[in-house]
Amino acid sequence: MFFNEESLKSGTWQAFERTVGRLLIHSGFEGVRLVGQSRDRGADLLAQYAGKRWLFQVKHWRQKVGVSVIGETLEALRIYRAQVPVIVSLNGFEAQMQEHQRSLMSRHVPLQLWDSKMLISKAVKLREVPDLNRSPRRYQEQAIQNIIRVYNSGTKRALVVMATGLGKTFVAGETLRRLNAIKPLRVLVIAHTNPLVYQLERAFWPFLNKHQNTVVWNGYEQLSHEQIEGASFVFACLNTVDAFIRNRGELEHFDLIIVDECHHVGGQMYNSIIQELMAGQENGPFLLGLTATPWRPDEVDLNQYFGEPVVSVDIVKGLKQGFLSNVDYRMYTDNINWDSLTRIRGKNFSPRQINRTLFITEWDDAVVYELRSIWNEQKKPRAIVFCGTIDHAITMRDRINALGFCNASAVYSQTVAGRVMEPSERNRILCDFHDGIIDVLCAVDILNEGVDVPDVNIIVFQRVTHSRRIFIQQLGRGLRIADDKDKVIVLDFVSDIRRFAAGINLKDSLHDEEGPAPGSPVRISLQHKVSFRKAGSEDPQTESFIRRWLEDVAEIENAGLDASVLKFPPELPGGRKR
Repeated sequence: MFFNEESLKSGTWQAFERTVGRLLIHSGFEGVRLVGQSRDRGADLLAQYAGKRWLFQVKHWRQKVGVSVIGETLEALRIYRAQVPVIVSLNGFEAQMQEHQRSLMSRHVPLQLWDSKMLISKAVKLREVPDLNRSPRRYQEQAIQNIIRVYNSGTKRALVVMATGLGKTFVAGETLRRLNAIKPLRVLVIAHTNPLVYQLERAFWPFLNKHQNTVVWNGYEQLSHEQIEGASFVFACLNTVDAFIRNRGELEHFDLIIVDECHHVGGQMYNSIIQELMAGQENGPFLLGLTATPWRPDEVDLNQYFGEPVVSVDIVKGLKQGFLSNVDYRMYTDNINWDSLTRIRGKNFSPRQINRTLFITEWDDAVVYELRSIWNEQKKPRAIVFCGTIDHAITMRDRINALGFCNASAVYSQTVAGRVMEPSERNRILCDFHDGIIDVLCAVDILNEGVDVPDVNIIVFQRVTHSRRIFIQQLGRGLRIADDKDKVIVLDFVSDIRRFAAGINLKDSLHDEEGPAPGSPVRISLQHKVSFRKAGSEDPQTESFIRRWLEDVAEIENAGLDASVLKFPPELPGGRKR
């Protein structure tokens, strides 16, 4: 079993919380979210079961838990708007707790008390392997088979390139499940940030049998060498493994090493780890790289580390072959001031010069009204608005709520001008969005990675991003397929000439002749659409002009802000002259 009484006591308090989380997932709870951290306001885990939100207060104390914890738990119940409170205690409860539990029950507060014996009894009853409730899609099955074929051939490395929303982590997890069924493997999973490490551990749990244990190795949790060596799966942060190796530490053999977001490979830390562990070499462990965005500004070739991709499905191929939701992409031109270009002087211009001259930047009200006008085009509208700053996100939240057509909240992680979003508030908002209580998230940065809400069907871009990787990650939040989801509507209000180039590039790519993949289900008859819009209708004149002006859209899309790649247009829309 993935835990016993001894491992619970010898492990860290963080590991105890995650053990409870894994137990909940295996037991059929949905939306399990680990929220325990400083300023969590009394909640460690949130989950959905039987139509109710459950809140778990988890105590890894040496002594028994007393009645003082009840008040804290009930306050957390109020803050997080949960219905079922559960206190989990490693070393049991004081005698008075049972009496207080009965008193609360009589007042219709269903407080539950779980000790380590109850946890173990629940784990014993689990199925050998969790029920995934889904089968691989056709392209995922092909990817899984390709990885296994390469693994069995004796080749020691493989690269998986799959766009956001296509399930690259699912592919890796299902591959490991099948390989483990033949022979138990010892696996090291490496990521470049701690949040991603925790996210990956949770994502792999459904693919592990109940006898395979996991540990997180990140420098924050105090693990013994024996705990690391005794784990079936080690989820590690890049800098922690690198520091261990530089201090002449020796690791026992791993059968397989996975590098998530492997487009970061190429730096000194990754190079030293891969070399020290002989990953991908003839006598070393199998090396599997996963990425949605293989582009690197320094042009490091990932193939030299992982070989040629065994599967490569970019966002355009995923859209064209029906692996992602249909997209209705609308680029708005209302804020273009063509007259301003007649006053600009010179022959060659950078995107920065054109952006400052061409675009009117203040048009939040127009964005909100457009969102309201298209809101009911979707059956069950759920939206994410990507904003540039915290102040902007709060402004957008307030303006959306003022119109009353939906419930919006702002969510962010930074601190600016003394404004801090407490972890408890951020986690409650994300849970409310997941559960459908909140309709719109006005987000700053934190939704670029790691948030999976498949039924998001409206994306609003107001944040200028000059990173193709971040743009694809943000767009991917709306591309996941879900029941009752015909398409995702994308409203792009970004004031950057390079975004127009990206839009034209996307439109042209989607309208090549290649259709749905053979054998893939035809979900709906809608076609992908990328349009330029002004005053509520399509604006073909602007699109035609921009096409002629930008000539090489790929060069413009990827240009730096100060690169002189634009010439002055020979003729402006409407017959305007310089």
